[in-house]
Amino acid sequence: MPQIIFLPHEEICPDGAVIQVEPGVTICDAALAHGIEIEHACEKSCACTTCHVYIREGGTSLPSAEETEEDLLDKAWGLEPDSRLSCQAAVGNVDLVVEIPKYTINMVSEHR
Repeated sequence: MPQIIFLPHEEICPDGAVIQVEPGVTICDAALAHGIEIEHACEKSCACTTCHVYIREGGTSLPSAEETEEDLLDKAWGLEPDSRLSCQAAVGNVDLVVEIPKYTINMVSEHR
């Protein structure tokens, strides 16, 4: 079973985390199921960028981003070559190292 290693994030996951996940689960769903509260303002419908993450290791094992995800990522804060929307990136059979960006573009957050 693959694991996702979340690097420390000051607010969301201060100590980082290592979680075991079933292949096929999205990074966002896996995080939420383990108490890592990644923002997902559009309820994981690929309509915003609040669940944007960086895939620091293992990214080539993920399915390619579809056009809608690519278009949205262009609007994400801090876009990098290894950026993905965690609601769209389904885990394969390879371990991942994920970093949650410091900021999102979410103008209205229920958690603030």
